[in-house]
Amino acid sequence: MNFIEARKLVHEYFRRDEEGNVEGITTALDQVDLGIKPGEFVAVLGHNGSGKSTLAKHLNVLLRASGGTLWVDGKDTLDENYLWDIRQNTGMVFQNPDNQIIAGVVEEDVAFGPENIGIPTDEIWERVERSLKSVGMLQYRGHSPNKLSGGQKQRVAIAGVMAMEPKCIVLDEPTAMLDPSGRKEVLDAVEALNREKGVTVILITHYMEEVTGADKVYVMDHGRVVMQGTPRQIFSRVEELKSYRLDVPQVTLLAHGLKKAGLDIPAGILTRQELSEVLCRLYGEEGKNPEDTLTG
Repeated sequence: MNFIEARKLVHEYFRRDEEGNVEGITTALDQVDLGIKPGEFVAVLGHNGSGKSTLAKHLNVLLRASGGTLWVDGKDTLDENYLWDIRQNTGMVFQNPDNQIIAGVVEEDVAFGPENIGIPTDEIWERVERSLKSVGMLQYRGHSPNKLSGGQKQRVAIAGVMAMEPKCIVLDEPTAMLDPSGRKEVLDAVEALNREKGVTVILITHYMEEVTGADKVYVMDHGRVVMQGTPRQIFSRVEELKSYRLDVPQVTLLAHGLKKAGLDIPAGILTRQELSEVLCRLYGEEGKNPEDTLTG
């Protein structure tokens, strides 16, 4: 059974004039179908305005469907009786951690969520310690969030969600405001939670390199799911991705260029190690250095 199941999901934004009359309708989600199994790491890609952030808000019922159906953990998001359960089991991490961090001390901020859902005090502090440890921030528990880097703040935001012990975490472009080092910190923490704790992860992003380790990738454009598959399947279709104004990982683009130039290279290369091994197989017997091929 899928943890998240969307069928013909539609969301429309209404534009109104000063008197409240509808001036126009923008369809942000247009007949979206998707299925995500418990424990999967799923990435959702798309250009700005593709509908991916609107989709993210539906998964936590911050928005409700204009049409179609969406089930989260077997519960219909249109049924108000399930609202509390869905939000408790599907945590959200947004783009700017400063919008989620509200306390003056790291451990107090992480404790805020479980305290709000009525967890006993002793258990709250056990959860705080486990959550901070899981994202590598336990040594900063007594620090002020204002003194942390962007990547550290985002890890604290993730710990705050984890302390509520959700079954799923939805991350809406969590690394968009971070430098490469901060992005790596956050992704390492998220991948560890998925791998070691079995937490279902849904990563909304436009950074191609962030999704190479995902189990499944959905690509959105103008509110529709236009591509889906494993990272290798998706990145094998370089020209199609470009038609949706998306890039591909640099090493994938390089491999694609070499393939077009006539080299016998498989489609969908995802890492430098993969490309290096392919080049060594192609030219190793002839005594050529793969670097010679890359540098011309």
